[in-house]
Amino acid sequence: MSQRTVLSTVLFTVFALLAFAGNSVLCRLALGEQSIDAGSFTVIRLLSGIVVLSLLWLLQQSHKAKCSDGRGSWRAAVMLFIYALAFSYAYLSLDTGTGALILFGAVQITMILVSLFKGNRLLWIEWLGLLLAFSGFVYLLAPVISTPGLWGSILMTAAGIAWGGYTLMGRGSENPLSDTHFNFFRTLPFVAVTLVLILLAGDINLTTKGVLLAILSGALASGVGYAVWYQALGGLSAIQAAVLQLLVPVIAGFGGVVFTDEVISIRLMIASLLVLGGILLVVTGRYYLLQRRVNQV
Repeated sequence: MSQRTVLSTVLFTVFALLAFAGNSVLCRLALGEQSIDAGSFTVIRLLSGIVVLSLLWLLQQSHKAKCSDGRGSWRAAVMLFIYALAFSYAYLSLDTGTGALILFGAVQITMILVSLFKGNRLLWIEWLGLLLAFSGFVYLLAPVISTPGLWGSILMTAAGIAWGGYTLMGRGSENPLSDTHFNFFRTLPFVAVTLVLILLAGDINLTTKGVLLAILSGALASGVGYAVWYQALGGLSAIQAAVLQLLVPVIAGFGGVVFTDEVISIRLMIASLLVLGGILLVVTGRYYLLQRRVNQV
């Protein structure tokens, strides 16, 4: 992999992780202050993503004479919708950092189990990094500090499993923007059903602030962010992609402190150090060991 490719992967990954954390903060801002109901937030978020991605996709088609014709898939669209809906309702009872940790802890477990099932083997240093990062995840969620709502935790775990599946489906995408566009576009039937159900239930709460937060979440943090993530996946292994996403809860946790007045704690700081240390081992450990073996030969 060339230095330019590595730099591109790093930049794409950083942008995507910031977008993921932004989604948690925006959703918590909207739902925590009851500026919008969870169903409407999901509908507006996905519709905003569809509009922005459609515009970007049309722009791409008009400026590229030849580009791979990515069309996404219905399976990815289903995973995307399950993630978005469960994510919104889970944040009704979870704070920003806790919700993000449950989400990406489930993502990590899902992606690593699938990777191991497919026959990929981890080096001892990767296992150590994985254990360290996951211990930070468990430490922050210890019920001694705060016990998240049961249903919120179940819903966020389901969202994490769905997002893990969506991420795995994006590895190897030749046209990330096109694939992401069509994945979002295919959620339209599910969005329509959701809209009908919330209209029938009469459980709609819309404010200008809530709608704007949902649009920001869908257009920028989701639409653009997910297309960039699919681009980044081309330079990451499944294990690296899984563990790197544990950065998101750390970013989201501090974002919650800044934007939603949630309290920072020593526990959050210790958990962050454990997660970051584990990520460093997983991302750089294999390269270090392989280089050491080459030098010894």
